[in-house]
Amino acid sequence: MMDELHAVEKFLGGLLGKLEPASRRAAMRDIARELRRSQQARIASQKNPDGTAYDARKPRRKPDGKLRDKRGRIKRAAMFAKLRTARYLKTEADSNGLALGFAGRISRVARVHQFGETDRVAPRGVEYKYPARVLLGFTHDERELIRDMLLKHIAK
Repeated sequence: MMDELHAVEKFLGGLLGKLEPASRRAAMRDIARELRRSQQARIASQKNPDGTAYDARKPRRKPDGKLRDKRGRIKRAAMFAKLRTARYLKTEADSNGLALGFAGRISRVARVHQFGETDRVAPRGVEYKYPARVLLGFTHDERELIRDMLLKHIAK
């Protein structure tokens, strides 16, 4: 991911230098807002930046080996529904750059899934090696979106 950021900075650094600080700040704010929308939509569609689907959840089983019955059923909704809300997926923008990331305690959960780390399933529960599900990353369309938005701001 850092290589992607350096490539974007290298490509667009010269263009950013031509803008006044106030214009740069406005451009960064607009780009951050659009990137957050794009990331939220991609997370909602359960896709990695390269277009592959997230790995499926591991099925939970009762001690007797069966899946849970109706009373103890598992709600199988889309993963990361709360994570992708603006409350947790924060943006910061100033004239020097922008940042898009997770805020607060939820950032630990996001990091575990982003990099496929090992974590406890529940407090004092078993440990599980989560598969990497890339929450934040640039798609080809997002790189083009950044370039187009910067060019639009420069052309003003």
